[in-house]
Amino acid sequence: MKYPFSYIIKLQFLGFRFSGWQKQTNAKTLHDMVDKTISFVIEKGAYKTIGVGRTDAKVSANSYYLQLFIVEEIEEDAFLNLLNSNFSADFRALSIHKVERSYNIVNAPKIKEYHYYFAFGEKSHPFSAPFMVTLDENLNLENMKEAAKRFQGEHHFHKYCTKPSENTILKRTIDSCEIVENDILTANFFPEKSYILKVRGKGFLRYQIRLIMATLFEVGKENIDLNFVEKSLKEDNDRMFMRNIAPSSGLQLFDIELE
Repeated sequence: MKYPFSYIIKLQFLGFRFSGWQKQTNAKTLHDMVDKTISFVIEKGAYKTIGVGRTDAKVSANSYYLQLFIVEEIEEDAFLNLLNSNFSADFRALSIHKVERSYNIVNAPKIKEYHYYFAFGEKSHPFSAPFMVTLDENLNLENMKEAAKRFQGEHHFHKYCTKPSENTILKRTIDSCEIVENDILTANFFPEKSYILKVRGKGFLRYQIRLIMATLFEVGKENIDLNFVEKSLKEDNDRMFMRNIAPSSGLQLFDIELE
């Protein structure tokens, strides 16, 4: 079927109770829930949707884009209001605008910024679980900050990707990578101090940021050092991905700069 009209919808979602974005059999996914809501709003109109990318189970997004292809032109403000009225509390639509039918959200140039929220030193309040990961033991935060800087720039990320295909490009560039104190997400049930790993770049590999975070946790525990991190990013690394992967619930797709 041909869809003569196309729109870009900007969304936010809390992913903690979902099995990621991509539709799956016998699993509750974000894409499924969005499509069910759109079906209710549109009622009889034919449409299809494509997300800007996949997210892992339990991963949330402060900024996410969806391309809607539809057979009839829609009134944007009314559609946005109806969408929000029918979304569950896990979702919010921020904006909608019309684009050329030839526009392709998957192939469009984009810059993504991911945040990984964490705390350490004592058990956190259970209410913080959907937003951040807490380690009971103390971490050497200064070492972690230095190690995070090593991931910035162009490197060979074979050890920070699981199950790449033959065509996967593993030499990638990270524009920025740093650990800072959290002043973005706040709540009275959060630990007194929490932190964010901020990573920014054009594209990321499967589990790349969670593998980086797990490695930084090992640096913080002083199980590995900066030299280990530097060697893991060189072209002559052993090409075996890291075995430790950080929990998905601390990861958030914070922003996307989409052309």
